[in-house]
Amino acid sequence: MPSDPQNELSLDSASDAGEAHAFAHVRHQPPHPLVEVWRDFRESKGALAGLAVSVALVLIAIFAPWVAPHSPIDQDQSAFLQPPAWLPGGSWTDPLGTDAVGRDLLSRLIFGARLSLFVGLLVVTLSLAVGVVLGLLSGFYRGWIDSVIMRLVDIMMAIPSLLLAIAIVAILGPSLVNAIIAIAIVNIPFYIRLTRASVVAESAKDYVMASRVAGAGHLRLMFSTLLPKCTAPLIVQATLGFSSAILDAAALGFLGLGAQPPTPEWGTMLADSMQFVQSAWWVVTFPGLAILITVLAFNLMGDGLRDALDPKLKR
Repeated sequence: MPSDPQNELSLDSASDAGEAHAFAHVRHQPPHPLVEVWRDFRESKGALAGLAVSVALVLIAIFAPWVAPHSPIDQDQSAFLQPPAWLPGGSWTDPLGTDAVGRDLLSRLIFGARLSLFVGLLVVTLSLAVGVVLGLLSGFYRGWIDSVIMRLVDIMMAIPSLLLAIAIVAILGPSLVNAIIAIAIVNIPFYIRLTRASVVAESAKDYVMASRVAGAGHLRLMFSTLLPKCTAPLIVQATLGFSSAILDAAALGFLGLGAQPPTPEWGTMLADSMQFVQSAWWVVTFPGLAILITVLAFNLMGDGLRDALDPKLKR
């Protein structure tokens, strides 16, 4: 039986219309949030450079025993204050030269990166965990709980952070562990204020009211409903706090209150080499450059994350 050309034409038109509708749906489907964040993040060349340097530092820290040419504590009594390899008297055995007791400077910098990143990670983890919990309690319950927590925060923030850290370490005693505790304590107020502000802003919104009506408990409201809405500013603050923790640890080490010799820590290396600033510039310059590059890289990455995660800064 011959087919009807009009029916075939209508079927073809319907099929084409369906395919066009499906294609338009796929084409206009919004991108995944992570894809959108990465798209906005990579628009900043400085943020990409900071990310590349940060990833390189993490890899160097992880593989430090295989990357470093020597042990960070082994001494060579025949090579005290040996200059870098490209200067007269230098040797490619110690590419960046040696310190006052003959230890390879490059190896100490590499192992110092491992220690500095570990300090930054531990400080951010401790201060973030405590600050988020206290910030949630302060913003959710308000009343006298909010008043007590925020008055303590105001007192802590009225004291310069480095001075407060020095006081805490002076009480606990100079060591790397006590320096980490002190730096974590002085960073807690920033996370409390940030979390509290986000919780107060979100608590009056409809989805929170709906969760209350549905019978959600206080813990569920705080950690499942409100906390996910606070993650964007907390991620940015944690990234910037990472670099701040490295800088504070170096400052405490420089003052003799952090890591103790012969631990390869950048601040301690600077303190030990200050007397040679004119006769052997490399023992001062390279640890200082390591601190500068690391802090700058994490700050650039934090600025890029802030621009990518904050909807007010997007075009």
